[in-house]
Amino acid sequence: MKRRLAATAALLACLSAAAQERELYIRGGFNGWGTDNLLAPKGKGIYEADILVSPGNHAFKVGSRDWGDEWVADANQSVTVAPGTSYRLETQPGPEDYLFVRQTGTYRFTVDASNPAAPLLRVARLETPQAAAAADPHAGRRATASLQWPTWDGRQETARFSSPDVDSELRRYTHSTTMNLRDPGPQHSEYAEQSGLPRIRTGNLAFDALFALAGAEMRLDSVSQIRDGNYNGGAAIACECFATGEKWHYVWTRDLSYAADLGLALLDPQRVRNSLDFKLSGWRKGLPIAPQVAGKGGAGEDGLQIVQDTGSGGSWPVSTDRVTWAFAAEETLRTLAASERAPFAKRALRALSNTIENDRIAAFDRETGLYMGEQSFLDWRDQSYAAWIPNDLASMSSAKALSTNVGHYQALNLAARLAREHGDPARARRYEAWAASLKRAINAQLWLPDAGMYSSLTAGHFDGAPMHKFDWLGQALAIITGIADDERARSILARYPHGPMGAPVIWPQQPDMPVYHNRALWPFVTGYGLRAAAQAGNVAVADAAYESLVRGAALNMSNMENLEWLSGQPLLLDERNPSLIGPVINSRRQLWSVGAYLGMVIENVFGVSVTDDGIRLQPFVTARLRREMFGAADDITLHDLRLHGKRIDVRLRLPAASRDDGYYAVERVLVDGKPAGRTIRLDRLGARNDIEIVLGKLVPGQQDIRRVNDDPYAPHGATFGPREPVIAALQYRAGAATLAIAPGGAGQDVVYSVYRDGKRVADGLSAGAWTDRTASATACYAVEARFAATGNRSHHSIPRCVDAGIEIPVTDPRTVSNLEPSPPNARFAAPHLAAWGQPGDRFAVERIDVAAPGTYQVQVRYHNAANQVNLGISGGVKWLAVKDAAGRTVAEGVVQLPHAPLSKAATPSVYSTPLAARLNAGRYRIEMSDFYNMSYLESNSTFSAAGGLTGPSNRFDIHGVRLLRVR
Repeated sequence: MKRRLAATAALLACLSAAAQERELYIRGGFNGWGTDNLLAPKGKGIYEADILVSPGNHAFKVGSRDWGDEWVADANQSVTVAPGTSYRLETQPGPEDYLFVRQTGTYRFTVDASNPAAPLLRVARLETPQAAAAADPHAGRRATASLQWPTWDGRQETARFSSPDVDSELRRYTHSTTMNLRDPGPQHSEYAEQSGLPRIRTGNLAFDALFALAGAEMRLDSVSQIRDGNYNGGAAIACECFATGEKWHYVWTRDLSYAADLGLALLDPQRVRNSLDFKLSGWRKGLPIAPQVAGKGGAGEDGLQIVQDTGSGGSWPVSTDRVTWAFAAEETLRTLAASERAPFAKRALRALSNTIENDRIAAFDRETGLYMGEQSFLDWRDQSYAAWIPNDLASMSSAKALSTNVGHYQALNLAARLAREHGDPARARRYEAWAASLKRAINAQLWLPDAGMYSSLTAGHFDGAPMHKFDWLGQALAIITGIADDERARSILARYPHGPMGAPVIWPQQPDMPVYHNRALWPFVTGYGLRAAAQAGNVAVADAAYESLVRGAALNMSNMENLEWLSGQPLLLDERNPSLIGPVINSRRQLWSVGAYLGMVIENVFGVSVTDDGIRLQPFVTARLRREMFGAADDITLHDLRLHGKRIDVRLRLPAASRDDGYYAVERVLVDGKPAGRTIRLDRLGARNDIEIVLGKLVPGQQDIRRVNDDPYAPHGATFGPREPVIAALQYRAGAATLAIAPGGAGQDVVYSVYRDGKRVADGLSAGAWTDRTASATACYAVEARFAATGNRSHHSIPRCVDAGIEIPVTDPRTVSNLEPSPPNARFAAPHLAAWGQPGDRFAVERIDVAAPGTYQVQVRYHNAANQVNLGISGGVKWLAVKDAAGRTVAEGVVQLPHAPLSKAATPSVYSTPLAARLNAGRYRIEMSDFYNMSYLESNSTFSAAGGLTGPSNRFDIHGVRLLRVR
């Protein structure tokens, strides 16, 4: 104990020096977790940072640039700091602390290390003089316009626009708003149309200005250096790339990919290519790669593949949506000049092939035909998964998500086309067959006929049922990629709920969760919803998307990361429920929001999209858009669109405005005055081109839309689903299984459904006991709650299985390893193999006697504390093999051992993803060997935490193995 106290004192003694030498910062939601707010030394061990903080419930930590030092008030739970109160800091990682702010003001954060044994944090609000009333920024301008919208609470918000040089080729604009902005600053801004980017003239100054705003924000996100505190010691990395937003200074695979696909690849393909290339990586030099990777045809000599960013459970393959890279790559290949396209196409094929082959090994479920992994972009687990999932990320890993599977479908199709282009027809046929099979599986496994939509995700192992959870991105991507046929597309568009400000990214909402993915609309997802609506001809959904995108940009003076979905607010300040305030973080000029707005105008309004060898002209101008936005014009023009060295002007001739609803069909297309088709080859375009599209009759289209509404402050309103229930007990006797169902819902009448082996076997139950009289000795059960009034459903409970399983701890003499079990300690109550998993480590369990034949799920009982459950690149990924008495392999494959929570008390062990093995009665041996995770990639060699600077990390503590009979 004395030795431990001495070590702690020595660590704390370094605090004063560390704050100066390592440059500690206040990092939180108010500054994008960046390093803008240095704790400056004030002498005598005192460090201060004065920060202008807007209203909200802001998470924050004290941290160094590279997160090598991370200090919080309590390493086990979040603390909401009260201004004026001192808190002792713990100098170790832990949950974020919070500061609740009602009104924008300057707060002084003070770290007092004058007593190294007891460093203190104190936050105080500083008195600031009241600012004088601002002058009207539009005064004296002859060209002005305004846009107005009613608010959810009966008021009205207005955005105003003006230009001092309305007749100039490149205009300047002033933009103001009455809405309270998310971040501190003036209520007006100025920006200008950008040379080299297209501009529009629509007769509506406000609409023209908002397109210029998106172009200006695209240029602000165009950088020559990127940085993230977790990489390169927080120092800048040279890259002519797109940064992710005002508060996000790095390149993230999915953000970049969706942004490029929505619009950026059309306008700056070279910068998109650079950014895409930054998200590719090969193996670290000199690293031994498991033969299961190299021997399956997917790794290649250098292992070049798409990077899955840091995240849930330690990244890939808990998350597998790195394949979204293919959306951006396809658009970039269409827009790059031929000389630049050829080398990128070759590199893209190699990276896609390696990624596809490795994902097929590590994340493909042959039984369902679907890929496993977290939902694409919805990567804050507690926001869109069951409350128990962060404690059991293996169950999230084994679930199948619609959006991620659509990403795999896109990657397979693009790789097939590139393989055919590069003279590899066998590889092309392989990927085409996989894509066709995947499309069938998505429609067979995820389509819910009673809902008329695709399930967003299935439950994980031991359940596997598609749940009545829905997300707008997945539905829209299924339509756009052609996975959904016309009938299903119409059904989705008619049935996905829309609030008064637009469509939420998930449905129904999660109770007792703040706004971020939950209870939010994201403009980039709205952009995909618009694409899907235009493709399928749904006028009502398209109009909702147009209004949502224009309103969000106009009132916030920026293309924001996200908004609360029922009020459209960039921050819903709920003083009664501070823990529910959000969006938790929100950045201006978020890259994919910028891409969505640019794409809305160019692709949807003016109808210009790029094909493999030209452009397609398919505008979707609705009657409402015509009369409300372009009512003063007979034609609207897109000027100076540049593609493959050619300059294109597109003029839309508009019919008279109509009070009816519908969209205007294309009557004819003229190129330089000559008739043309709607698809034009590039070799038929000159250096300068005037394209005229004449719109004709009004087509009714589809008018169906599901409208919902609620009080945005209601914590358990009609737009929420219930919390998942719990199976409190499970008893099996003589062919009957009795479940004790503990309530999970609140606020409404709840009924329950029981699922056995992923199939619903009972519905409309009350909480309490229920008996399945046709149960088998291998059945696994899960329970779902449903609000009787709304029909909104919960996630499923933790599944429970009848079979107790064969459990073998590491202390069993049948366990064979190069490591000796460590004794119980403060963290673990049982012996374990500590930090097992170096490439040369051995682990096996032999002489396992199986008495009854059947299908068994083989799991490793473990704990992985390499990083927090939401961070890192060090999720355990290993190869598991089951061999019979003759040494023949009867089952093999990847198992995942994601990061797991730590506890101040004894930390419970968890189970890996299962390996299915069909076993006869007999004796077996289990062997575990190395595979790889994202820490094996060169791009992560400068990562600050586990798996980075000190080398790859694929290690965890092993407690034992389990064989569970499920059939």
